[in-house]
Amino acid sequence: MENNLTYTKSGDYLIPDLTLGETPEAKPLGKYGRMRREYLKEHRPVLWNTLLLSGKLFPHLREIDETASSRLERMMPELKKSAGVTEELKASDPMKWVGLMNTLKAQAEEILLSELIYN
Repeated sequence: MENNLTYTKSGDYLIPDLTLGETPEAKPLGKYGRMRREYLKEHRPVLWNTLLLSGKLFPHLREIDETASSRLERMMPELKKSAGVTEELKASDPMKWVGLMNTLKAQAEEILLSELIYN
């Protein structure tokens, strides 16, 4: 096993010359990526540290965020159809439409949280 690590002497101590890997400039994490980050910090500290130290944390969070967002976009039309939420309902009874839409989004998010965020 090769050790390509270099050290700098500081007094009586050898301090490793550590550098961070290249991180691509990217947009900030979305809601689901931030939720996953908090879950890992609080409830899965070993996995959090492993991902953080290996440089795989941000790609993991980005993947979770993108996956959750795309699944939510795919689930909402199906849920709207099964609940009978239509544009006619939106025009005739906007408050009922908003209530149903909020309920459907909450249902979809519960599924995403249990499958992607909190596992």
